[in-house]
Amino acid sequence: RPAQAVCIPAIHLHMTAATMQVSQEDFQKAQEQLKLLKKDPGNETKLKLYGLFKQATEGPCNAPKPGMLDFVKKAKWDAWNSLGNLSQDDARQKYAELVSSLVSAESASQKKEASPEEGRHDGYETLIVTTKNNITKIMFNRPDRKNAINHQMYREVIKALEEAGKNDCTIAVITGNGDYYSSGNDLNNFTNVKPGEMEKMAKDGAVLLKEFVGHFIDFPKPLIAVVNGPAIGICVTVLGLCDLVYASDRAAFHSPFSLLGQSPEGCSSYLFPKMMGLAKASEMLLFNKKLTAAEACAQGLVTEVFPDSSFQKEVWARLEAYASLPKNSLAVSKQLLRSMEKEKLHAVNNRECEVLTERWLSDECVNAIVSFFQKKSKL
Repeated sequence: RPAQAVCIPAIHLHMTAATMQVSQEDFQKAQEQLKLLKKDPGNETKLKLYGLFKQATEGPCNAPKPGMLDFVKKAKWDAWNSLGNLSQDDARQKYAELVSSLVSAESASQKKEASPEEGRHDGYETLIVTTKNNITKIMFNRPDRKNAINHQMYREVIKALEEAGKNDCTIAVITGNGDYYSSGNDLNNFTNVKPGEMEKMAKDGAVLLKEFVGHFIDFPKPLIAVVNGPAIGICVTVLGLCDLVYASDRAAFHSPFSLLGQSPEGCSSYLFPKMMGLAKASEMLLFNKKLTAAEACAQGLVTEVFPDSSFQKEVWARLEAYASLPKNSLAVSKQLLRSMEKEKLHAVNNRECEVLTERWLSDECVNAIVSFFQKKSKL
């Protein structure tokens, strides 16, 4: 580097120094702004910020590569190393731009929240829950994370289903905010675990999952999924426990369990073969087949598909008509339809969670998740 600096004309050095001074000021300001953010921007964004910060302050990655099982350090190293020979000036600029976009997004979100939606329930951070026209709407609300389900969202969905089961609504609806219905489990649930806590994480995760799915099994009123975009993993498997599933034609359905060294959940190991037939269910649950909305409808997972351009208008007009039907009649009829299989579904849920606990603790699952993050970091 010193040899290269000698070759640069003095005037160039003078101009670069001036630019660096302004850039450094913006860089320091961005660091202060980042501390003021109230909302966690998510691990993916935090890794980008970490990489850019290291590149801006130390230059290209010069740290030794961490071990494969040290997920946190490995993720940080990958984020820094992926920047290659990006100059420190450019790294400062990109860091400041990313922080600025986060600040702007949070400001817009706060303005929106300042005028709460009519009938909005308090006490939720990862969901928007409203009750209006006899409909309780439970909306996944992590659009910046493609509505990935973290531990907090699991608990909040459980709470929302409990409330909707007891309140005066006639039907409950689950949908997503933004372009995605939900990208399924937030894999950062797995990466922030210390090696000595793996067994506790697996057991606690299985207990939470069992309770989550159990609330779908036991929900006493008609439960309808309005799938506004791509759906992955757990949010696909529990669709079999919903009474109706309406999908936009831009939705897709994917359950990549074997890709991640895991196994089916949400009672899908029992319900999907009943809906689709064993061969089609195996194609999806074993071999990671992604279904279009039309294919999912043809195989019985989706009730009806609507053009995306008219999806919200058509579906909600229909749901409001359903919600005007006699409430007790709907609830009693739904319970009759489900009562014969309730015990079986709980047994399936229990067994699926037992198998998943074993999977999460296996080397195969750990290696599959590490491989997934490696591929993702290279994109």
